[in-house]
Amino acid sequence: MFDRRLMTHMNWPYLLMICLVAGIGIANLYSATSSWSMAAQPVYLKQTYWLGIGLFIAAVICLIDYRHLEYLSFPFYGGTLLLLVLVLTVGRTSMGATRWISLGGFNLQPSEIMKVVIILAFARYFSEKAHVRGLSLRELVLPGLILGIPALLIIKQPDLGTAMLVLLIGGSMALFAGLRRSTLVWLGVCGLFGAVGGWFLLHDYQKRRIMTFLDPEQDPLGAGYHIIQSKIAVGSGGFMGLGFMKGTQSQLSFLPERHTDFAFSVFAEEWGFFGCLFLLLLYLLIIIWGLHIAQKAGDRFGMFIAFGVSAMLFWHIVVNLGMVIGLLPVVGVPLPLFSYGGTSMVTTMIGVGLLLNVSMRRFTF
Repeated sequence: MFDRRLMTHMNWPYLLMICLVAGIGIANLYSATSSWSMAAQPVYLKQTYWLGIGLFIAAVICLIDYRHLEYLSFPFYGGTLLLLVLVLTVGRTSMGATRWISLGGFNLQPSEIMKVVIILAFARYFSEKAHVRGLSLRELVLPGLILGIPALLIIKQPDLGTAMLVLLIGGSMALFAGLRRSTLVWLGVCGLFGAVGGWFLLHDYQKRRIMTFLDPEQDPLGAGYHIIQSKIAVGSGGFMGLGFMKGTQSQLSFLPERHTDFAFSVFAEEWGFFGCLFLLLLYLLIIIWGLHIAQKAGDRFGMFIAFGVSAMLFWHIVVNLGMVIGLLPVVGVPLPLFSYGGTSMVTTMIGVGLLLNVSMRRFTF
């Protein structure tokens, strides 16, 4: 039964910041898609509905003591792994990628769900495997398999961006748990050889993305078009921006995928350096507040959940922003709470619900 006294510990400022970023994102989607002539429902309205659904799911998660999830984490992992296998067999293919399972009018993307499930699975494993000297290489074999199997299935779809994020989230949690110095050296060497060998496993379009990242001018009208137009949009915003719905790159449709991967480019062009600084400060506060929740958690399992969710948000932000300004290859990673996407919004709000859950119960044992 839910104890109403827990509501006194609800982290309302954190939830307010989440809603503020999501609200700015919806307004940005309205601007980015205002020139579209569609008979279907506008994108910004769909995003509003998804935000409402996400908030409802977050509220439901807050009603359940997160400690019960410790025993369900591995069953959740097995179920999501099964969904990833089903994607490769009966999934819906779009633009050369098979990433979705059609459920009536909704397309489920299991790779997005795996980000949260990995957090729960690793939180359980590392909360039970505390070691004063840090984890050895042998103790990382099982979490390596837990992390590696879904990453390979996601790469097979292919979805290099999501697979990379799953690996980054799991790797961050392993570092947070503590690793021996010798383990770090071995992992560094293995990572170097894996990066070299992995080049030959990439699809041709993925190799082109990396080569385009290194020199986008070699194919300005093809593979390099996205990043070139994105950098033009970001740079043309200047200090003050061109104004709401006045961006030339977005309103004149020079900027592709402006409602998903490059939503930040639209915002940067319209609101300039100071608008971007405000948005980045909000994201920074969200990450720092999440780490503070991890520090104040009532147990190790809650601590690892809060850190894992903060790492998930952090890597999404870093990869997307690095992508739109040309510091990282274009890998199709959305900006959390900002880019359009139902599964992405719901996944983010599940993570927010877990953070609020841990924060609410930091005084209960």
